[in-house]
Amino acid sequence: MSDIIQLLPDHVANQIAAGEVVQRPASVVKELLENAIDADATEIKLIVKDAGKTLVQVIDNGKGMSVTDARLSFERHATSKIKAAEDLFRLNTKGFRGEALASIAAIAHVELKTKQAEDDLGTSIEIEGSVVKSQEVAVTPTGTSVSVKHLFFNIPARRNFLKSDTVELRHITDEFHRVALAHPNIAFAFYHNGSDLFNVPQENYRQRVVHIFGTKTNEKLVPVEEETEVLKISGFVGKPEFSKKTKSEQFFFVNNRFIKSPYLNHAINAAFEGLLKDSYHPSYFLNLTVDPKTIDINIHPTKTEIKFDDEHTLYAILRSAVKHSLGQFNIAPVLDFDQQGNFDTPYSYKNKVAATPAIEVDRDFNPFANDFGGGRQSSSRNTGFKSAPTASWESMYVGLESKGNESSSDFSQVTFESETKDESIFTDSSIETRKTTFQLQQKYIVSTLKSGMLIIDQNRAHQRILYENFLKHITIKEATSQQLLFPLHLHFTPNELKIIEDLKTDLGHTGFVFSEMNAKEVVITGVPVGVPESEVSIILEQLISDVENDVPDANFSAADLLAKSMAKSLAIKTGQSLNSTEQEHMVNSLFACKEPNVSPTNRPTFVTMGVDDIEKKFM
Repeated sequence: MSDIIQLLPDHVANQIAAGEVVQRPASVVKELLENAIDADATEIKLIVKDAGKTLVQVIDNGKGMSVTDARLSFERHATSKIKAAEDLFRLNTKGFRGEALASIAAIAHVELKTKQAEDDLGTSIEIEGSVVKSQEVAVTPTGTSVSVKHLFFNIPARRNFLKSDTVELRHITDEFHRVALAHPNIAFAFYHNGSDLFNVPQENYRQRVVHIFGTKTNEKLVPVEEETEVLKISGFVGKPEFSKKTKSEQFFFVNNRFIKSPYLNHAINAAFEGLLKDSYHPSYFLNLTVDPKTIDINIHPTKTEIKFDDEHTLYAILRSAVKHSLGQFNIAPVLDFDQQGNFDTPYSYKNKVAATPAIEVDRDFNPFANDFGGGRQSSSRNTGFKSAPTASWESMYVGLESKGNESSSDFSQVTFESETKDESIFTDSSIETRKTTFQLQQKYIVSTLKSGMLIIDQNRAHQRILYENFLKHITIKEATSQQLLFPLHLHFTPNELKIIEDLKTDLGHTGFVFSEMNAKEVVITGVPVGVPESEVSIILEQLISDVENDVPDANFSAADLLAKSMAKSLAIKTGQSLNSTEQEHMVNSLFACKEPNVSPTNRPTFVTMGVDDIEKKFM
């Protein structure tokens, strides 16, 4: 039998490795930004075209590379960060495995320009699919510029799996946020298709958070500071009243590296226990500084997951620090061990017995002295006021004994005003009215059929009803709005404002009226009929979350997504009690829909049980 195992060619191995490191344009952005940070850059520019599918370019003013280093940087496992395996546990830099540039060059057209400060001329290298096309001397400023064009040009299957430009741009923006938040001492600029999305200068951490997530964020932040031998914590958590239904504002940074840790996230949720509404998530921007020897950051290709030596200790410290900050700033009640000393009992009174308070009573005082002409004179004579003579106070009770027997009958003659009964003009007393529906567990509506029983999921059914109504209004562009007495001012991040601006027309067709929309806030003066003012911000946040996770390209699909999102936000929830009229209206409205069988998310809205099925249960 012939041998069947063979070594893969280098270009195939590089493409396989690229699949682990480069999943989408955002992966390229992350690797290039981290390389620029490792080069000690103080100013970094990110230029993106067509959500990174056409171009991703990172320009920095770092220390640059020599001619030899520029060429070697594209070789696999070529790195200046580690020399031995032990160095993996003493890492203070971002990139260290030497896979990023080699992987990117295997699946894109890459152009590198770099120059060191002591050199007069720099180096320019062009690579296409791991093949070096040219390397020559070039005039370029100090630092490095890396341009990645036509990503996945030689792997069409991977390119076809990329999402729409809006989705890919969101992923790039998320990576930009993570890097920019971790390094407030570096100035960043982000351009997409020639427009300026972010331009943040060197600043402190609080200013960086406010610059990225909007000026309204400043009032939401609660500082968190704690330093122990094991862990140092600094950063901010959001106030509970500003919590969101999404996890878009949750950032952990360990040694200036963004990570994802469900275990530490649980510690934050435990600190907020009792302060958040159901299905709401706290915001936090926390920097954790630990000894590099106590963590392993080499367990995931993208290095977003870290293994800690002692997670339980970190959990306890993090939870206590956050809880202390919430109590210190009067966000949550805590035991105050630093209370003022004047509230404490002095030591000199420690062994003393409490003395019984003395009570002095003037036994000669008679408040009715004027009426009887005796006793002490009334205080009115002393104050200069003259009191009018009054009858004896005993006359108030004269005759009560004779009327004692009649008093019980007086209450029997008291009549109470009965409630007005609103009877329908069509009510016929000869027709027996009976309840045709009832609610089960405040979740299902049960109704009878000729052939058996109908069980309706009230949440899914209401979603179907609202979905078709919203879709109809968007399609025919005839929706009724209710004007607000006072305009509603809502604040969002720049990325969220861009999404609302794209959907502004469709939102207007559903009944929303926008009077103003700028870089800081959205002003709403009208909402769809039946939408409470308090629900507007929740609806828009849910809509933004849905759009970020699945953005369609076609206009009809955008309207469809908008209708689904609003229906999901406004539908009655499980646990809401409905009276008989509301239950019957729900049943009638559901079966008036075009597709009553399924919800907008293609889940069944009702099930039926025939008489035969019920009889089988008793066999």
